[in-house]
Amino acid sequence: MPNLSKAQQEAVCHRDGPMLVLAGPGSGKTRVITYRIQYLIEKCQISPEEILVVTFTRAAAQEMKGRFLERIGQETTGVSFGTFHAVFFGILKHAYGFRADQIVRSEQQYEFLREQVRKLRLEIEDEGEFLSDLLGEIGRVKNQRMPLETYRAVSCDTTAFQRLYKGYEERLRRARLLDFDDMLGYCYELFTERSDILAAWQQKYRYILVDEFQDINQLQYDIVRMLAAPKNHLFVVGDDDQAIYGFRGSCPELMLHFQEDYPEARRVLLERNYRSTPQIVERSLWLIRQNENRFKKELSAEKPAGPPVWFQTFANQEEELDNMVDKIRAYGEKGGCYHNVAVLFRTNTQASGLVEKLMERNIPFQIRDRLPNLYDHWISRHIQAYIRMALGSRKRQDFLLVMNRPKRYISRDALESEEICLEELYKLYEDKPWVCERLGKLAYDWKMIARMKPFGAIHYIRHVVGYEEYLKEYAEFRGVKLEEFLEVYEEIQEQSRRFSTFAEWFAYLEEYEKKLKRQAKEQEKRKDGVVLSTMHSSKGLEYEIVFIPDANEGITPHKRAVLPGEIEEERRLFYVAMTRARELLYIFALQERHGKRQSISRFYLEAGALVGQ
Repeated sequence: MPNLSKAQQEAVCHRDGPMLVLAGPGSGKTRVITYRIQYLIEKCQISPEEILVVTFTRAAAQEMKGRFLERIGQETTGVSFGTFHAVFFGILKHAYGFRADQIVRSEQQYEFLREQVRKLRLEIEDEGEFLSDLLGEIGRVKNQRMPLETYRAVSCDTTAFQRLYKGYEERLRRARLLDFDDMLGYCYELFTERSDILAAWQQKYRYILVDEFQDINQLQYDIVRMLAAPKNHLFVVGDDDQAIYGFRGSCPELMLHFQEDYPEARRVLLERNYRSTPQIVERSLWLIRQNENRFKKELSAEKPAGPPVWFQTFANQEEELDNMVDKIRAYGEKGGCYHNVAVLFRTNTQASGLVEKLMERNIPFQIRDRLPNLYDHWISRHIQAYIRMALGSRKRQDFLLVMNRPKRYISRDALESEEICLEELYKLYEDKPWVCERLGKLAYDWKMIARMKPFGAIHYIRHVVGYEEYLKEYAEFRGVKLEEFLEVYEEIQEQSRRFSTFAEWFAYLEEYEKKLKRQAKEQEKRKDGVVLSTMHSSKGLEYEIVFIPDANEGITPHKRAVLPGEIEEERRLFYVAMTRARELLYIFALQERHGKRQSISRFYLEAGALVGQ
């Protein structure tokens, strides 16, 4: 077929049986899938109704369908394009008569879990993040068909997780609803128990194509295998080096062992990268070759040589941000479109410093993830409440944020009015001297804080008031490292250093929030703007220029990654970030952050920062 490389042509013209297509970054995998569908229909006389194309997102399914229809010049086709969940729900709909309104909505899931959290009287600071983690973990348990009794939770205490899980499930059943993970479980059970129904669907979908195969989980794979049998016309496309969703339950090992499950399967490597310069391809390969659990592959760039990958370390974050913004502004002033530039962070919280700089310089930007506001973080809200109380506030809502952080054994029931009175609290707890002692220390701490500058006050709250004790306890409950919370705390403290008074600081926070809201409104209208994104959200996208800041140990690889498999996934994530760049790639690292020395990321070094530069 014209316009196809030899490897692409081999994949497209594969006729029957299983095939594994290893598709490196920018290797034209979407073209291969759409050309293959056309080949099956036009050359092999396969009925379009017998072809199923499965993707992981609705957007990807729609794009694939659009590309195919454009290719064949038609408006409709009998080929089925859909996500795993859409396909499996269609099967359940036929078997059980399920309706779309029986699928639980996202906001309902969160509300059901909130109910369980309230029942258990859990004090959750980062509610949105906690509930999101909880739902992800519930999904993993379901998708891997794990016995709940032997599962060790990671989002919170295991006993609490088990009770939350059971309460959530009971709430779903009472409402006669099912979630997306139930669709997979029910479909698996249906196929296992009803061979006649399975046979009917096997007859319907004789040729199955799976995109982004590296992201598949065990339950999805089991169902797809059942559906593809007995002929096994299963065509799977993916890149094991871009498997970055282990936290969602994806299992890249399934791709690595595909040929063990299907010994007759053919394998082809799409080795040509049509996106990036040879320099970017070479450096990214130096990095990913450090992973052991992968297919060994050699890739080559089709584009002409470009500038070298730029590695640079900075004394501190201020220098790094200034350098990055200067380069972005220079590009814009030369006529470059800002939307061709992306800054990719390991975590969303890293973006706050750059957001401030871009707003100061009036450089437009757009954010693919939630707009970050460091000062809206629950830790920041606690700090601000402490300072407001020190300055004379006696509002109940402020006191609730500080009264038991750290523990002072004060009950919410003791706060009946909207204004609190320490004298009344002393009287209420006069038979509990340990509580009165803590109240006395709190009153003293307020007096001390009131005399300080913001930077000193924030330091005092952490080390003298004892807020760090509270953070330790909460980190233990949430199953995260204390350093994650301390990073946020230190960032808030560092940003406060430039203010001499609390009035200045609070005025800045108020103005910053207004700017963010304006930015959010402008972002909806604006088409141009530097893209700020997490590495995870950048997958599948590409930009002319890419910046990867903060390439330091603890950030990337993330401090949560400890086991060899976790480090390998972090390396794959860095590889994904590097391979988003078409022409220019900047990788920056810090020598110092918040007054602490930083170690350069092993990924920074493995990508060749010290070789030939």
